[in-house]
Amino acid sequence: MSSSDALLPEAPLQDGEDLEVDDEGLELAADGTLYEHRRVVADKGQSPLRVDKFLMEHLRDTSRARIQRAAEAGCIYVNGRAVKSNYKVKPLEVVTLMLDHPRLVMEVTPENIPLDITYEDDDLLVVNKPAGLVVHPGVGNYTGTLVNALAWHLRDNAGYNPNDPGVGLVHRIDKDTSGLLVVAKTPEAKTDLCHQFFVKSTRRQYNALVWGSFDTAEGRIEGNIARDPRDRQRMTVLPPESEMGKPAVTHWRVLEAFGPVTWVECVLETGRTHQIRAHMKSIGHPLFADERYGGMEILRGQPSASYKAFVRNAFDICPRQALHARTLGFVHPRTKQEMFFEAPLPEDMTQLITKFRAYAHI
Repeated sequence: MSSSDALLPEAPLQDGEDLEVDDEGLELAADGTLYEHRRVVADKGQSPLRVDKFLMEHLRDTSRARIQRAAEAGCIYVNGRAVKSNYKVKPLEVVTLMLDHPRLVMEVTPENIPLDITYEDDDLLVVNKPAGLVVHPGVGNYTGTLVNALAWHLRDNAGYNPNDPGVGLVHRIDKDTSGLLVVAKTPEAKTDLCHQFFVKSTRRQYNALVWGSFDTAEGRIEGNIARDPRDRQRMTVLPPESEMGKPAVTHWRVLEAFGPVTWVECVLETGRTHQIRAHMKSIGHPLFADERYGGMEILRGQPSASYKAFVRNAFDICPRQALHARTLGFVHPRTKQEMFFEAPLPEDMTQLITKFRAYAHI
């Protein structure tokens, strides 16, 4: 078996996930024959976990069997040494996928795509991303992304190279989530901002419309988040003591109750893939119109035909998960001043809330 046969597909980051996976590298191994295709650094709190299980959590659209075949072919390395599938990954160890051919690096080309820029200076910019805009080029979305738009916007900035992982996006949100993202224009700014996300000193609040009503005004969700083995496009929540997945904590607070749905605020302690979407589903409150997590079904309310028509109309108004990254706060990497930004609700979510508010007061 050649290492080419063990090639594993790449996984773009999604909702709220910080850039803890560095998949931009392309390095020649010491013997001159292998190239680095993927790199994942284990969290400092990582419990000992088999490397095949560990990689299952980080690589999308692949199977444990394929990862095991890659290990058998000598393609899985930990701290620069080839390991077998049963090797147990420990805190801060570096796991890499090494293949016998250079990684195909996709060139980011500037595209004149309008941007809603909330703030900009010489070091960074904050952008309000609309729902429907993919953040980063990937399989099925090689153009028309936020990264392509940033390349156009910063095309006259000699110090900004959209193909340099040392600058650019500091964190990402999913295609169908709207809201704020910070972009670093310089390597110094990116290093500083990435550190702030890593130590969880940033401030992020999301607004979401979820199915169901709550017995309490606020709460805390703690549960490890891992890829669902039955659906690699979806995340699942496991007990905090589980050796699988990444620890994740979400705080929620009720803003307004509308009967069958509730308007909530979510504050992240961690930034995991689909964290809010998976966490809210795990407590029985999927996001409204979140098809992947079951929110595109009529889960609460009356069985009448008129109510069903009302909800179907609401789905038409906001045909995506009702989630908005409303605020973002951090310390400016150069001036060290506290920065705080807020993005108004997009029109689809504004109409959705207005519709349910009117329904609740009938």
